[in-house]
Amino acid sequence: MSLLVVGTLAYDSVETPLGKAEDVLGGAATYFAVAASFFTPVRLVGVVGEDFRPEDRTLLESRGIDLEGLTVAPGKSFRWKGKYVGDMNVAETLDTQLNVLDGYEPTLPESYKDSEYVFLANSPPALQMQVLDQVNDGAFTCCDTMNLWIQSDYDGLMKVLKRVDMAVCNDAEARAITQEHSLIKAGRKLLELGPKTVLVKKGEHGAFLFSKDGYFYAIPAYPLESVVDPTGAGDSFAGGVMGWLTHSGSTHYEQLKRAMIYGSVVASYNVEDFTLRRFRQIKRHEIDSRYAEFLEFTAHP
Repeated sequence: MSLLVVGTLAYDSVETPLGKAEDVLGGAATYFAVAASFFTPVRLVGVVGEDFRPEDRTLLESRGIDLEGLTVAPGKSFRWKGKYVGDMNVAETLDTQLNVLDGYEPTLPESYKDSEYVFLANSPPALQMQVLDQVNDGAFTCCDTMNLWIQSDYDGLMKVLKRVDMAVCNDAEARAITQEHSLIKAGRKLLELGPKTVLVKKGEHGAFLFSKDGYFYAIPAYPLESVVDPTGAGDSFAGGVMGWLTHSGSTHYEQLKRAMIYGSVVASYNVEDFTLRRFRQIKRHEIDSRYAEFLEFTAHP
């Protein structure tokens, strides 16, 4: 099975109550791809500038991530600077520099068009539609979004939701799209917009699954004593979900449930340090061990 992700690669500067990291590798597609690579090889499509560091390319390639679809354009890579305070559930954006991302249009290599699982990482709806037009009709497609696109291109987002099999969003985004305060009502209304399955992330409170087949599932987040940096947690969750689904070759309800738990576990490692540091240190067997602990924590007596 093959997994394709299309989205941003960036250099981030992040500050939290526990420290800071300057000019480190980030971006939605980066976090997703590295998280998913614990389960399956990943194909990546995105754009970086001439300042993209060789060691960062080496890191991605060392994780089995295929970079044939990575474009190096004249100029600087996308940059984001943010700060977390309080409970660290929401980042305050201090600076955003689109750079080579401005006007970028993704073109899939021919070898990517047969990808069986496709993830549209957080990016403009028009860009996501361009990707959907290039992949095979039989692919299992999933999209992410953010409040910026909900506010600036709601109609475009509605077109994307009509075409994907699964949508992933956080609780604030679910409420903003549906204008429903109740997350249960919001999840069900999202299903009416097109996707067969919807995952609503609730940060430290876990996630919900909604399905047109009538399935509903809820999990807590993996419990942690300390969160160092939440950047990329949602993308890592999605990477764990799609990575497991691709590995299993199934989107049946039972596999979706397992995928959500793996997503929560992978995201729990991500937030234990800045940028991709924890992902550089852990092995698949540690993820499986934490998965087993998760099942113990949530088991009925």
